[in-house]
Amino acid sequence: MKGTVQLVGAGPGDPGLLTIKAKDCLEQADVVVYDHLANSRLLEYCRADAERIFVGKEAGRHTLPQETIGACLVEHAQAGKRVVRLKGGDPFVFGRGGEEIESLRSAGIPFEIVPGVTAALAAAAYTGIPLSQRGHSSAITFLTGHEDPSKQNLTVDFAAHAGTGATLCIYMGMGQLPRIAQELLNGGLSPETPAAVVQWATLPRQHSLVSTLGTLVESVESAGLGAPSIIIVGEVVKLREQQSWFEAGPLFGKRVVVTRAREQSASLAGQLAALGAEVMELPFIEVKKVLDPTLISEVLADIAQFEWLVFTSSNGVNAFFELLMKAYGDIRCLGPARIAVVGKATEKALNRYHIKADLVPGTHTGDALGAAMIATDSMESTRVLVITGNRNRPDLVQKLEHEGGAIVDTLPLYQTDSCAWQETAEGQQLLQEGADAILFTSSSTVDSFVQGLQQQDWSSTALIPKYGSIGPLTRDTLEANQLPIDFEASKISVKSLVKACCKALAN
Repeated sequence: MKGTVQLVGAGPGDPGLLTIKAKDCLEQADVVVYDHLANSRLLEYCRADAERIFVGKEAGRHTLPQETIGACLVEHAQAGKRVVRLKGGDPFVFGRGGEEIESLRSAGIPFEIVPGVTAALAAAAYTGIPLSQRGHSSAITFLTGHEDPSKQNLTVDFAAHAGTGATLCIYMGMGQLPRIAQELLNGGLSPETPAAVVQWATLPRQHSLVSTLGTLVESVESAGLGAPSIIIVGEVVKLREQQSWFEAGPLFGKRVVVTRAREQSASLAGQLAALGAEVMELPFIEVKKVLDPTLISEVLADIAQFEWLVFTSSNGVNAFFELLMKAYGDIRCLGPARIAVVGKATEKALNRYHIKADLVPGTHTGDALGAAMIATDSMESTRVLVITGNRNRPDLVQKLEHEGGAIVDTLPLYQTDSCAWQETAEGQQLLQEGADAILFTSSSTVDSFVQGLQQQDWSSTALIPKYGSIGPLTRDTLEANQLPIDFEASKISVKSLVKACCKALAN
């Protein structure tokens, strides 16, 4: 049985601009064939068992010939697999999608096209340039400047397009920019015609400049811009604001490292990206389930006897309720137990199970949680179950037992281990290129960072990062490792940490 091939537009770079249908395709794919302009973060939507094949092509470096790519799609489809060909931008806008379709048609392979946001539209939007506006331009022309530099003539007659009055959007034209600019001038455009170049549109490393057609080549050389870029020529360019809405973000152009375990980093990474940061997700720790079947059976058999359930992390919440539902399938098995959580993130995890916390301390630490529970005057001879991990400090249990008089059982359900982050591609990038800031969200992330650094010396790194702490315990661990604390969240929360990062990097 033959499979199918879906030619899917990956959009211009920002993962948020992927269409819902494209996401659905990636989630269902058996094989994903992708190029270098498709953001690699989109592969996170793929199933764990999906095969990923990189066929990226860049100017001067062709990983695979176009015919080989077509053959690859046919081969996997003929094996009965659902294949996604993930292409930067839109498959039919200078994406050679038509050539790949011809290969599929010849082999009798069924296919589908899923459009994507093309680079010119995105570049204009993310730099605040209206491609069409009454009184300035009522036509838009997409052109390609991708030619072999050794050729004496351009295939596209740019001079002919100079007199149309349309906004010209030129793809893949940086290698031929001097010739393109001269052709447009020869065609009658004034040297004062507004022109812009946008490199890496929609990504945190976006760089744009506005010039005139007569000085564009010099301006681009001075700014050091290269591919991938979109060139926009026309009167509408002068309507651009002095600084685009996207490039005005307080963290725009800043590289910020997020150290949380990947499954927990979405909120922090999302808030940073929304402020324009280039977010490097580099988990320094990984969280694994660690289950003692005998202990779990004993605790769950007696679960209705506990008067307080205490959660010290969202990991504990998720692991506990997964086990509880498998054992009982009914939340009422908890009986009248009250529930305490260490902070807002843990409370949010609890809310996902449609359960409200009875107690959340104002300060999100184990010590504050213990004090708040004792202040309820309900601890004396009370049975308390603390759901925990391998790195939780004993302070909370000791406080409840010694100061509150509670009878405390602990149920460890996960362990937090250090990652060999320095061996990953992102880790090597951090060590070689540096970052503007590293956000430490727990003591364990600090310990893993120090472990991975070993004898590494930041002095040879291009950009020495500032260190940010989410709270006092993390700060103490940084100090214990003789690392500087450049900024700290005013409250133990992701939102406060992001705010402190913005303030520190603005200085």
